[in-house]
Amino acid sequence: MDQDKLDRLRARYAGAGGGDIHDPRFAKVAAGQFQGDRRKWPFADVATFIGAPYRPDALAKADLGGLDVAIIGLPMDLGVTNRAGTRLGPRAVRQVERIGPMDHVLGTAPFGLVEAADIGDVPFRSRYSLESCHEDIEATFRAIVEAGVSTLAVGGDHSITYPILKAVGAKRPVGMVHIDAHCDTSGPYEGSKFHHGGPFRQAVLDGVLDPERVIQIGIRGGAEYLWEFSTESGMTVIHANEVDDLGLDAVIARALSVIGDGPTYVSFDVDSLDPAYAPGTGTPEVGGLTPREALAILRGLKGRNIVAADVVEVAPQYDATSNTAHCAAQVLFTELCLIAEARAAGKGRP
Repeated sequence: MDQDKLDRLRARYAGAGGGDIHDPRFAKVAAGQFQGDRRKWPFADVATFIGAPYRPDALAKADLGGLDVAIIGLPMDLGVTNRAGTRLGPRAVRQVERIGPMDHVLGTAPFGLVEAADIGDVPFRSRYSLESCHEDIEATFRAIVEAGVSTLAVGGDHSITYPILKAVGAKRPVGMVHIDAHCDTSGPYEGSKFHHGGPFRQAVLDGVLDPERVIQIGIRGGAEYLWEFSTESGMTVIHANEVDDLGLDAVIARALSVIGDGPTYVSFDVDSLDPAYAPGTGTPEVGGLTPREALAILRGLKGRNIVAADVVEVAPQYDATSNTAHCAAQVLFTELCLIAEARAAGKGRP
């Protein structure tokens, strides 16, 4: 080894602490993590998403306490058609430790760009009524949106996205990047139109979701016959097998073309991932995306007007490894980065 180089390294690093970072990009991130050579223990205190400040009082304030982004849980699974259990999803995702504070691909450290906090869960009135839960979600998100705050939601079954969209798209319909195994544009079943298989049909019919600006990626499985509404309404559908045929660059380019520069919602169902990576979900479908593919697609949205996002359908009791919650937490963090970048650029407001 070159002795002069070794001497320079020793001079700079031999007596340095763990928080002594010289690259200005990384030093700025480290400054928010270290106190001397100490960092907060990730396994200590109350679990919040990526250790975000816990602000359960924010909903009682007109401006949500000055927040830019509200991270909020929706522990509700009354709309499932197969295995239940996603009511435990928000808690499982919050307990994941190895996430953030910076996305190494995007180069984004969101807490340096926006004021974000975990504000707890939607205050539901009844654990038994799907309709009242949807009413509570819409009312809660309307209050957040009216304060000019972006939302990052963790569910919960996918029916929660319908009342969220009613709040986020109330002033003008939004576009959407929807990553999922299923199109979720089915009709009413057994007297209910609010199940997790049909939120996006209802959102389009309510005028809060613009189908011409919707792209659905990762679609597969045996329920294709239920989703003609997607193509009839003008949504763009890319099946999981087509991702292989097209390649990720082409998929990302298509997504950017579909959503344009308008306000866009991102909805991520963990069953978009192959169950080899994410078995902890209610409606697993083999032949899905890898986590790396899903993250690449999401990162390709950097710079667009992402106003709100969610991750749904984590059912941790079906996953002894906790891989599903880890995947969901990483996706949620990436979505936070996208929202932070948008708001930093003067966009991203719901």
